[in-house]
Formats: sequence, structure tokens, C-alpha cells
Amino acid sequence: MEAGALSDPVLRARRNLPDRIGDPLLRGLSGLAAALAVVVLVAIAYEVAHLAWPAISKFGIGFLTTNDWNPVTERFGAAPFIYGTVVTSTIALLFAAPLSIAISIYLTELAPARLRRPVATLVDMLAAIPSVILGLWGILVLGPFMNDTIEPALKSVFGFLPIFSGDPSAFSYLTAALILTIMTTPIITSVTREVFETVPGDLKEASYALGATRWEMVRQVVLPYSRAGIVGAVILGLGRAIGEAIAVAQVIGGASVIHASLFHTGSTMAAQIAAQFQGAPGALQQPALAYLGLILLAFALIVNVVARLIVQRGGFKDTDITPTEVEAL
Repeated sequence: MEAGALSDPVLRARRNLPDRIGDPLLRGLSGLAAALAVVVLVAIAYEVAHLAWPAISKFGIGFLTTNDWNPVTERFGAAPFIYGTVVTSTIALLFAAPLSIAISIYLTELAPARLRRPVATLVDMLAAIPSVILGLWGILVLGPFMNDTIEPALKSVFGFLPIFSGDPSAFSYLTAALILTIMTTPIITSVTREVFETVPGDLKEASYALGATRWEMVRQVVLPYSRAGIVGAVILGLGRAIGEAIAVAQVIGGASVIHASLFHTGSTMAAQIAAQFQGAPGALQQPALAYLGLILLAFALIVNVVARLIVQRGGFKDTDITPTEVEAL
């Protein structure tokens, strides 16, 4: 039967009722699901903004640049927590992104077939570990190791730099950043691995036929073809790093100060909210914490918008490479 015959009125009349209402029902349910997602997002933003309004009206935009966090005098500022969020998330991505890409390349291009599934499963299992368990591991194992071994070594070699000055500490920006690295690596790895597996095999074979080594094939074919997916994977990891609260709160120390040294204690926006919201005294501390939550929500939105701009305007579009173009790469 020709495809055009399906639009014939007689044939449409012979369809059962479920067949006739299937398309409108699917369109309606899909639209409803999309609208529901928007409504939920708007409702969350409204509720957080409503709770934060007393702090917004009192502190205004200066809340972003104020260093105080004093419940006694009811003076609050977000600067230390914005700083801690940016520092820990940036360091985590600097470690996690290349590590995840390397793991993905190994699993898709280098690992023997008998090892690929077990190694991939073990990496994915990292994402299933509850954050509070990672936080406890950070307190009991990683923190003491950082205090006794890693931070003293960094200080002895790079102590002239402000970021590696001061006394080593088990609870610090650096410890929190490493915990975030562990938490973001499986997310970035999983997405990146799936992207690498979509690279057409004929492009790889064409590269080999032109005399490329395996590394040259990865550099000239796999990575250019997967640029958009890699950017998306890194942004997903950044979202996890920015929003993580419990594990970070357990290992970062909870200090509401800005310090250049990575060995110093500090806090992040998510960690501060998780640590203080339930028992917040006074009339302004909960609104101030909600103000932090609103800033965190804005951070997430900005990150996603910037990522889309990078993908659309920075040349990170899905690369349509043909075998005849491999040599030109």
C-alpha cells in the first residue's frame, strides 16, 4: 500500500477508535509532559525566590560580594560560598575531564574485549555510591592522606605559590575538589564513552588506510567527531559538581571565609544550605540560605546557556566527517 493512501478519508474511517485518537493523544501527552517540566521549574524558582525575598530586600545585590556570615548580628553574604563553589568545581573538572576522556578512549579503542565490560561497570558503579558514603570515606581515608602526604608534598615543592601556602589540613578546598572529581568522573566517562561509540567505523578504517597510527586516528577522527558530546558530558559533570552538598559539607570544613590557599577550610553554596537550613535561627538566616539557593539555581542556568552557546557558536557542532575528508584533518 502506498504511503499516500493512508491519508485517504475512507481508510481513516475504517480505523478503530484507538487508531484514530492515537496521534492526537500522543501529541497531547508529550506536550503535557514538556509543559509540566516547565511548570515544575518555574514553581521551584518562585518558591525559592519567595522564601529568599526578605534577604533579597535587605541585602540586595551586595549579598553577592559580602564576606560576612554572622547569624548573631544577622549580617550575611554569599561571596565565600560562591568562591568555594567556583574553586572546588573548577579543580574537579580540571582533574575529571581529561581522566574521563582517557578512560573512554581506553574502553572504546584500546581495552581488550574481555576487559571492557568489567571496567566500564566498575566505573559506572562509582556513580551509584551515595554521596554521604563518599563523604565518610573522605573524612576517614582521603582527608588524613591529604593532610599527611599530598599537601605536605605540594607545599614543599610549590609552597611559594599562594594556593599551596599555609598548613596542610584534612578538611580543605583541595580535599573537597578531589571528592567532587570522584563523583563527576563516572558521569563524564559514561556520556563520553557513548559518544565515542557512535563514531562510524568506516571513518576509523579510512584513517588507518591512510597510514594513521591509533593515536592519530583518535586525535584526527574520534575527538573532532565527538566534540559536541564531550562538551555536553563536561557540562553534566560541572552541574553535578556545583550542586553536590553532603559529601562536600563533610570534607570542606565549613568556614565562611575566602582564602587563596587550597589547604584552607571553606564552604560552597550547596554545602552551606545543607549544613544550616534545617536549624537556622533568627529571622534572616533561612531567607539568606534561600538566597544562596537562588544564586545556585542561576548558576546552573547560566552554565547550561553558556554550554549551548559554545556548542552553537564555537564550532562544536556534530561533525559530519566523510572518509574522503579524513586525510584533510
